[in-house]
Amino acid sequence: MRKLLLYIIILTTGIVFLARLFYLQIMDESFTVRSQDNAIEIVYDYPQRGYISDRNGKLMVSNQPSYDVMAIPRNLKPFDTTEFCKILSIEPEELGRRLDKAKIYSPILPSVIIPQLTKAEYAYLQEKMRKYEGFYIQKRSLRDYQVDHSANVLGYIAQVNQQKINEDPYYISGDLIGRSGVEKVYEDLLRGKKGVKYIQKDRFNRNIGPYKDGIYDTLPTKGKDITITIDAQLQAYGEKLMENKRGGIVAIEPESGEILSLITAPNYDPSLLVGRKRSPNYTRLYYDSIARPLYDRGLLAEYPPGSPFKTLTALIGLQEGVVDTDDTFSCNNGYNYGARRPLGCHSHPSPLDMVPGIAHSCNSYFAQVYRKTIEKFPTPQEGINTWNKHLKSFGLGQFMGNDLSTGRPGKIPDAEYYNQIYDYPTYEWYATATISNAIGQGEVLMTPIQLANMTAIIANRGWYYTPHILKKIEGDPIKEEKFTKKNKTTIDPKHFEPVVEGMHQVYKKGTASSLQIPGIEIAGKTGTAENFTEIDGKRTQLTDHSIFIAFAPVDDPKIAIAVFVENGYWGSRYAGRIASLMVEKYLKKEITRTDMEDWILNHSLKEEYAKPLSGEPFRINQ
Repeated sequence: MRKLLLYIIILTTGIVFLARLFYLQIMDESFTVRSQDNAIEIVYDYPQRGYISDRNGKLMVSNQPSYDVMAIPRNLKPFDTTEFCKILSIEPEELGRRLDKAKIYSPILPSVIIPQLTKAEYAYLQEKMRKYEGFYIQKRSLRDYQVDHSANVLGYIAQVNQQKINEDPYYISGDLIGRSGVEKVYEDLLRGKKGVKYIQKDRFNRNIGPYKDGIYDTLPTKGKDITITIDAQLQAYGEKLMENKRGGIVAIEPESGEILSLITAPNYDPSLLVGRKRSPNYTRLYYDSIARPLYDRGLLAEYPPGSPFKTLTALIGLQEGVVDTDDTFSCNNGYNYGARRPLGCHSHPSPLDMVPGIAHSCNSYFAQVYRKTIEKFPTPQEGINTWNKHLKSFGLGQFMGNDLSTGRPGKIPDAEYYNQIYDYPTYEWYATATISNAIGQGEVLMTPIQLANMTAIIANRGWYYTPHILKKIEGDPIKEEKFTKKNKTTIDPKHFEPVVEGMHQVYKKGTASSLQIPGIEIAGKTGTAENFTEIDGKRTQLTDHSIFIAFAPVDDPKIAIAVFVENGYWGSRYAGRIASLMVEKYLKKEITRTDMEDWILNHSLKEEYAKPLSGEPFRINQ
């Protein structure tokens, strides 16, 4: 038995050695790869990035040549550091840091050492490159902006970070990638595909030609050109109107869901984030914590929507059958509820039914409609959840599935939220505890794009396409289902007509009667948000915010718009004027209300913004 055991051990050992030898010689290619690493240099040929045009074919973003100084750490030879740094305007310590980082990344793969040389720097360095073995110049393309606006829409490109390199094998150190806006969302379309060349080296590291006659080489594939839904002329005009102001404007084409303008103010020239000055410029913009130019107010700012929300209160009341368009409610400068707590209101005719209630923005009218809606159900929890369900069908409290690079969902509270707030069932709560929701304050929060989409839904009498910014790819219209499928609300279409008429009367006889545009029938709604903050521990009131929504023409809507101007006093003062001018500019391509335009262009809110602005909107009046 011992003799047999010895033979088994010898035989087993032999089989293991033979198997290992077979694996190393036949199966395992790692040593082949290492050998090839020593003999083959991989050179990437970067493609042109796709162009970006506006809805009318105006070119907004093209390309310009760029030159990066690359290094393969293993191939570096001693060189004149002082001369090299002087040519490239870089400190020796910084050059050393970058070379160390490149070596850590990979001693045999190329890394960007000096990105984005100018043509003059490239021409001067090219003559001297023979002196700097291990360095070479890689040609790429940078963005060339044909417009000085729309930075928040277009976004920017920058070097890929290590996390993305680890996630996606397409990218290597030094590659450029879309970091925000359209550049980020449609990176896969715009970037194209890199070409690859395999260069064979001899034992002295000299090029001896393409590896295997170039059979593995590939050519670069240019990125796809895209058309976005933005109207560049309207976008530029909107940014001009918002000079010396802060806020957001979003305009949507109701019949398609295409975003016509997406404006944040203040904004910046997109060319600031191109080339070697990108980093210091970005740092300056990033650390501007007062104006916050990198903060897209149209997508990220969550505010109580104010009086424009009253249109939804009316629609839900009609759908639930708690009010008819002819029902009237009295208003004595407000609505008293609970222990005679007043919900204040401005002076206007009283009593009112629905159409004049919307036209004159009566707080008392909508407070009573809201209360009837909630109290229709056996418990306030059931009432709030029904109310919540209707609002969610308008895309509120969610991102809506749009194709934008950033955003926030807003907030539509439900029964669970109020049960926690009021410690239910220890304490009961009733409709009056949430009455501020009726007029768009309370716990409701919306972003300007949600407010614009809500306006488009009213214009469409109850349906919408998901707002989106991509229109065509290489000239072909998009066919993605989520952008071509109608979303219907829970409100019957018949209930929208009185609300539309009420908004029309806002321009004819109501709070925006001074903002009419000749030849255009517009429906709109004003909003004014009170603005409070804490100064030295005391609650202090600052200048109100200005809100406005509108769509036109009333019977065949081509544009729906929402405007929010921080510290803009009241709805029709700033936001209403801007909305009316934007509507006229889009529909007529010219401005006839030059009096209104001159007023907006010559009025600044800089003095208002010099005051403390750490607070947020607190209460909506009209």
